Amino acid sequence: MLPLGRLSAAEARGLRGVIFDLDDTLLDHGALSAAAYAALFRLRGSGLRLIACTGRPAGWGEVIQRQWPLDATVVENGAIALVADEGGSRRIVALDPLDPAVRRERRRALLDLAAELVTRFPEAELADDNDARRTDVTIDIGEHRRVPREAIVAMQRLAAERGARTLVSSVHLHLTSEPDDKASGTIRLLVRRFGEDATAARARYAYIGDSGNDAAPFAAFTLTFGVANVRGPARRLSVPPRFITDEPMGQGFAAFAARLTELRDAKAT
Repeated sequence: MLPLGRLSAAEARGLRGVIFDLDDTLLDHGALSAAAYAALFRLRGSGLRLIACTGRPAGWGEVIQRQWPLDATVVENGAIALVADEGGSRRIVALDPLDPAVRRERRRALLDLAAELVTRFPEAELADDNDARRTDVTIDIGEHRRVPREAIVAMQRLAAERGARTLVSSVHLHLTSEPDDKASGTIRLLVRRFGEDATAARARYAYIGDSGNDAAPFAAFTLTFGVANVRGPARRLSVPPRFITDEPMGQGFAAFAARLTELRDAKAT
């Protein structure tokens, strides 16, 4: 991973947008700092499209899509995208490829599996954001609980035996039946909502994240960044981010935004 200072002006100026993770990337242990929030406006002011991409639930995504300077929010690790209604109203609409009845049936099975896992592994518990979810179920492994790595791996193994996919973030173990990940879900959004070419978009958008469920976009996009706390998870990533900030979490995001916009804004001088 290269230091952020190695990012070139040509790379920064070639971007159309930034896709960013929330927990422990933009947010500091769930809290949004003034510096990180201001960084979003700085990126927007530099002419960049902004897309949040998170494992957090659709219910949370609807709120930030209304309140933050965002073009779209991809939630539940790529399963659903949230955007403003094209009619010009403030109404938020969900871009979901599946029928709601299918969603509900799949999620019932995942809830049964999650109940079995937290019974067998009492050091974990159901995450407190599950009521706002539509497609997956989350188990708290790092937000309010500290679950040992070996227990997480054992839960993943058992979930796979039951036919479920798993994704691990800095805070949650996700159980899902969806084929999507953060990369495929975001690229689908870029094509259908913004008219991007699926291949070209990989070089036109930067991605910044910090954990295991960022593995797919770290591999899919050309220009990728990790905040400093990605160093631990990077050991388990097949493709680490190209660049890394010196600072962790929201401070790292703010430093990333400052460097990117400085290089882009220098074009006019």
